[in-house]
Amino acid sequence: MASPPAFHEGERAVQERAGVRDKVAALGPRVFRDFMPEQHREFFAKLPFVIVGMVDAQGQPWASVLANPPGFIESPDPRELVVRALPPAGDPLAGTLAEGAPIGLLGIEPHTRRRNRMNGVVGRVTDQGFSVGVRQSFGNCPKYIQARAPEYVGGAAAAKAVHRSDRLDAAARRMIRQADTFFIATAHPAARGGSAPAHGVDVSHRGGKPGFVRVDADDALTVPDFVGNSFFNTLGNLSLDPRAGLLFIDFAAGDLLYLAADAQILWEGAELDAFAGAERLLRFRVREARRVEASLPLRWGEAQMSPFLERMGKWEQ
Repeated sequence: MASPPAFHEGERAVQERAGVRDKVAALGPRVFRDFMPEQHREFFAKLPFVIVGMVDAQGQPWASVLANPPGFIESPDPRELVVRALPPAGDPLAGTLAEGAPIGLLGIEPHTRRRNRMNGVVGRVTDQGFSVGVRQSFGNCPKYIQARAPEYVGGAAAAKAVHRSDRLDAAARRMIRQADTFFIATAHPAARGGSAPAHGVDVSHRGGKPGFVRVDADDALTVPDFVGNSFFNTLGNLSLDPRAGLLFIDFAAGDLLYLAADAQILWEGAELDAFAGAERLLRFRVREARRVEASLPLRWGEAQMSPFLERMGKWEQ
């Protein structure tokens, strides 16, 4: 029986439009594995946090972050990962973990600019955490990651203030305008109940100079899309289902901002031409915002900007 394709129809269509289809066609089967290499298993075990992407009952993707002391993630065997943490109160993924649910994980070590991705299916769920069966495991390039070292500080669990709205409030706008990093979750339309490895949930990193996410008056966010690994996992999903989940982190205060949005890929136009280094633009229309105060039990060292950003432009605001 032939192996399933490494890329789904949306990814292949975006690769074709970007002119890289032939370049990545042969690369995919060598990069995407249905197991975790030993170095990936060891890498996840060192982390004090992991970025998670899932879809809710309506199929809306959400990006989230789970944190605990290093060692809270382990890999009993190359095809399984165990995470001893659960979404906290206020997290849109609280209550969505269930056996068989599609999930995407991003392990990222900002201070070394190393990151690995793993997409799979939730297995056992307990009151301590959950397991994930591996479907796709692959590394990522270090471009656009700001080097900042996280430290788990813990502390007693307490009720956090949760602000929910269908608009961006002043605090949310301030978080976004100051951000040099955010995370994005997307999904294939067949993610819920799909059987093909490529038909799952994906969560990825985006980085830029502070202010690289432009906030417009109508709550639209515009983001430059820089050259990457040319797989187009995120844009491929968005070409089939425009719903996205965005996560912004206030690295000083530990606030988390979760956004549900609809995305549009802009391939041409004056705004794109004026932004140095942008290959495309992504425009997000925010439908729901959840801001949770002091939610993340991590503190971060001073950030060093990625050297790849030196030649990139910025918005005129």
